[in-house]
Amino acid sequence: MHAATPGPILETERLLLRPPQLADLEDFVRLMGDAEHVRFIGGAQPRSMVWRALMTQIGAWQACGFAMFSVIEKASGRWIGRLGPWQTDGWPGTEVGWTLVRDAQGRGYAVEGATAAMDWAVDHLGWSEIVHTIDPDNVPSQRVAARLGSTLLRMGRLPAPHDQKDIGIWGQSRAAWLARRRPG
Repeated sequence: MHAATPGPILETERLLLRPPQLADLEDFVRLMGDAEHVRFIGGAQPRSMVWRALMTQIGAWQACGFAMFSVIEKASGRWIGRLGPWQTDGWPGTEVGWTLVRDAQGRGYAVEGATAAMDWAVDHLGWSEIVHTIDPDNVPSQRVAARLGSTLLRMGRLPAPHDQKDIGIWGQSRAAWLARRRPG
C-alpha cells in the first residue's frame, strides 16, 4: 500500500483536488502519451519520464508544501488531470497551471479547478501574483486564463530544457484576484 502525499484536499462542485499519489501513475502515463494533446506542454513522454514527473510533484509537496493537484471528477471518481500551483527554480513566476485529459475538456473543469487552486495559493501560500505560462499557439488555455481574469503580462522563457521557445506569461495580481472574489 502506498501512502497518500500529505496536503489539502480542495473540493469544488464537481471536482476533488488532492495531492498526487503513486496510484495516479497509469492515468498520468496515458495523458502524457497523447502526443497531439500534450504538444503545448513539452510533448509526449515515455513512462520513465512521466514517473519522474509524478515523483517531482510528490516531492514538491513534501519539500515545498505545494505542487499540482491530481484532479478527480466527483461523479465518476476518475483521475482527469493535474492542476494547481507550481514554481520550480528559474520559473517565471508563481504559477497555477492545468492539464486535463482530452475528454474532460470543454466542461469548465479547468476554470473550476484553477479557481479553487488560485484561492488556495492566495489564501494559504500568500502569493502576490499568479501566472499561467501558455504557449502562444495554445488558444484553449488562453481562453481559460482569460475566464480566470488573467491577461497577457509579457513574453518569456521557461528554464531548461523547455527554454527553446517564447511563451506567454498570463496572470494577475493578488489584489486583482481578490477583487474578483468579492461579491458585487
